[in-house]
Amino acid sequence: MGDKSAKLSTEELWMRLFRSASVGDYLEHTGDACEMPAFSEYISQLCRERNEKPESIIKRSNLDSSYGHRLFSGARNPSRDTVLQLAFGFGMDTDDAQQLLKIARVTALHPRVKRDAVIAYCLHHRINVTETQMVLYDHNLPLLGVRRNEG
Repeated sequence: MGDKSAKLSTEELWMRLFRSASVGDYLEHTGDACEMPAFSEYISQLCRERNEKPESIIKRSNLDSSYGHRLFSGARNPSRDTVLQLAFGFGMDTDDAQQLLKIARVTALHPRVKRDAVIAYCLHHRINVTETQMVLYDHNLPLLGVRRNEG
């Protein structure tokens, strides 16, 4: 049953939670559905499913090779920007990128945030990370992976 409950939609989980007699009852009956995989496990699994090597994803993400490998091994936790860069490296659409952000336990993209809107647009239209950086630059928005100086 754990496997089956892990595949429930978020909407179904909300319904089950609110219909449960207690939160304990909900947790007991949903099992694995309340657990998300470790980020490193998830991206490694994506590579296996897509028959790709982490090196290819890291390169397409415009990430430093050694840092990228530490992400895949679980030695480092990614920033939100790094997760987004990996979404581009995997060639994800907006929905898959939102899932990746959720698994990384960072904030989802939001269309009311200009930078997020540009990134989501580029993901949706399958624009690569380098071209996305140019679009961000053209709109005077912070580039992915570049920290702003706090003055």
